[in-house]
This record gives sequence, structure tokens and C-alpha cells, in this order.
Amino acid sequence: MLNKIIVVFPGQGSQIVGMGRDLFKNHHIAKQVFDEVDNTLNEKLSKIIFDGPENELTLTKNTQPAIMTVSMALVRVIEYESKKKIFEFSDTILGHSLGEYSALCSLNALSLKDTTLLLKKRGEAMQDSVKNLKTKMVAVIGLDIHKVEKIIEENMLDTSEICEIANDNCPGQVILSGTEKGVIFISNILKDNGARSIIDLKVSAPFHCSLMNKASDEMKDCLKEISLKEFESNFISNVTANFENNPKKIKELLIKQVSSRVRWRESIIKSTNKINSIVEIGPGKILTGMSKRINRDYNLFGISNLDEINKFLKKFEEIL
Repeated sequence: MLNKIIVVFPGQGSQIVGMGRDLFKNHHIAKQVFDEVDNTLNEKLSKIIFDGPENELTLTKNTQPAIMTVSMALVRVIEYESKKKIFEFSDTILGHSLGEYSALCSLNALSLKDTTLLLKKRGEAMQDSVKNLKTKMVAVIGLDIHKVEKIIEENMLDTSEICEIANDNCPGQVILSGTEKGVIFISNILKDNGARSIIDLKVSAPFHCSLMNKASDEMKDCLKEISLKEFESNFISNVTANFENNPKKIKELLIKQVSSRVRWRESIIKSTNKINSIVEIGPGKILTGMSKRINRDYNLFGISNLDEINKFLKKFEEIL
């Protein structure tokens, strides 16, 4: 018998113009979430989410609060319809990059207002920290993380350029981040060493590398003003790939996370030690796809709209 599930929240890259529109139009609880975010920001982020244009939505200062808003609208509707809090039927909750903020909001460790303001500031800080630099992020497909690490270590000798591992997502998918020249240089070597493909990522900043140190400093100042409460359920940090429950330490890890590697593959393996049912809450199915590559035996379910909420409530009614 299934007792609990693991809940995961997506990060940047899962956004799409029009996401969450059916929630906003058809459920008053979801509408309240979108309205609260708009009021907190004193701007119509919901209009950009529903109508675009795409280049506005993909600006990280908009993308980050936008994805969280859709995730939290889904969470609140699930909670309303099931009459249970997410953390009551979740063994572990975690998020990918900005998804950590959605995870902490779903745990009631952060308020929706504070989460919105933090992600807006996080997005602006990440964008502004590399304003005058040519930067790049790519996905490396088909190589083991250890081989990528070794190649970077042996070849990245020019200290004026940067190429670092931003995400260890799943077997055969590693994300690189850094200066344009540094990332292209390492990408070419990886191609010669068996990489199946190198995919350019359309992002407005080089996330999770040392070029984000300035943004980390800004998040330190922001998080000083925020109250992070103790919570129920388990939470795994991107930085440590381990269970964390101390609010003070989690704040420190959120600061580090901006410029540190997202250890997603390890985090999923850690979270699924006893439970193999993973539910992704948010736009897209990126984390669901990654989880499948980590272990084909996982029981996976994605929730990105009202129809999928209803299917979830039926499929998992024994734990609700």
C-alpha cells in the first residue's frame, strides 16, 4: 500500500506562455494565488505568464516568480480539493534550482509574499551580475558526470575564462555554465571525447557558477530580512543533496545555491531510498523525464493543469 509520495518542483526551462491559464480561469483558489503575486509585485506578472511575449517571460526576473506562481496555484488547488496540506502526504519535498523556493513555500516555511519577492530579487540579481559579459550555458548529452569533471579539470587552464558544471541532472545529462569562450572551448573537447550532443540553452544568465557570486551576496542581504519557519515533512537541498531542516542552515544554502552546482541526480537518489513515487508539480514535465533516466522503476506523475490535478486525486486517493 502506498503511504506517501515525493514531491518535486521544477526550475527554469519549464516555462511556457499560457501556463496556468486554465487554473486561473476555472478555479477561484488558483486565481487568488495569481492575484496575490500580482499585488505583491505591483505589476501584472499574470499577463506575461498567460499572454507573453515569450522574450519577456524568459527574462529570469520574470521566469523565476512565474514558474513558482503556477506551481503554488497547483499546490493550493490540490490542498483545497483534497482537504490536506501537501506536506501531510509527502515524505520528502524538493525543488530544482528556483524550485527550492516553491518547495519551501509549499512547506509553509516561506509565505507566498516572501517567496515572490525573493524570486523577483533573485532573478534580477542573477541577470544584473553579468550585464557586460558574454556568457553561455549548454547541456552535455551522453557523457558521465565524472568524465566531464575530469575534462574540465585537465583543460580549463586559462583562468580568464570560466566553465563549470551547473547541474548534475541525471545520467547522461550535465549542464555547463560560464563565459562564452570557456564553455565553447570545453564543449569542443567534450565532443571529441564522446559527447552525443551539446545543446545551447536559451537563458539570460549563466546560472549556478562562480559568475553568480555577486548575486549570492545580494541574496544574503535579502534573506536577512525574511523569516524562514520550521516545517514538517523532509526537505533536500540542491547544494548538499542531503536532508536539511534547520531554517538558519537552509538560508545559508539558498545563498550558496545561486552560484553552486545543482546536485539533482544525487538528491533524487537520496529521496527515493524508501519511496519510489515521484509527483512533479509545476509547468512541463522536465523533472519527470530526468527521474525516468535516473531509475526506470520510479512511479512518476506530473501535474501542470486542472485535468492532471483531477487524475492525481483519483490515482493517489489512498494517501489523501
